Amino acid sequence: MANLLHTLQKFMPCYVYKSLKKNLLYLYISQKDDFSRVPTELLQTFGTLEFVLELELTPERKLAKEDSQKVLASLQEQGFFVQLPPTDFIG
Repeated sequence: MANLLHTLQKFMPCYVYKSLKKNLLYLYISQKDDFSRVPTELLQTFGTLEFVLELELTPERKLAKEDSQKVLASLQEQGFFVQLPPTDFIG
């Protein structure tokens, strides 16, 4: 994990969208409204997306439900990150 942190940028813009189809399902991307790196099948699962938040993500930043280092790594490697609903959520 330490090696991964050295390869991560110090900060990265992050744009968060929520699924209007599935409650508590969120998509994080590194460029606003650019879904080109998100697989088509995944976008279909989300259905209609609504922009909810723009933030500057750093490894130290506290996120409500996710580990910021994990999100940063996914954004750099894949160009997106998916936040799933909590496992105890019934919706």
